[in-house]
Amino acid sequence: MGAAIKISRTEFTPTQLRAIAARSADAGQTRRLLAIALVLEGASRAEAAHKAGMDRQTLRDWVLRFNESGIDALITRKPPGPKTKLTPEQMEELRRIVLKGPDPKVHKVIRWRCVDLRAEVARRFSVTVDEFTIGRWLRKMRLTRLQPRPYHPRRDAVAQEAFKKTSVPA
Repeated sequence: MGAAIKISRTEFTPTQLRAIAARSADAGQTRRLLAIALVLEGASRAEAAHKAGMDRQTLRDWVLRFNESGIDALITRKPPGPKTKLTPEQMEELRRIVLKGPDPKVHKVIRWRCVDLRAEVARRFSVTVDEFTIGRWLRKMRLTRLQPRPYHPRRDAVAQEAFKKTSVPA
């Protein structure tokens, strides 16, 4: 059987902890506060953990956090996630690349697709990312993956106008 949990913070009664839990928008914090309220009322660690839907060891860890830092330590924290692949300067350069568009002679494409941008990012920044990531970056930069219909690089505007004048409307 585990040793009893010692809660060193005495500024809150079990009733006050329940009231704080009722106002909390974080479900995890609510469960933790209710478990600590049960412990303050004299419930065993196993009983309080079971009623709160956690393991005894987990309850012990949360009590230690509560003793150390108070109620705010019981809030669920979002993990930081992976480190970004491109620096803000590189992201700005990528934005300029996308807005400028590809050079058909150099890039062999007439409009950027995610697969093309992925290759360009790998070539310029030596970073390999998924096409989905390129799409996410474009949305983050408030750019769309939709492109206007491409035109032929050797089109003749004068010939098009002449055709419009001579063609018979249907």
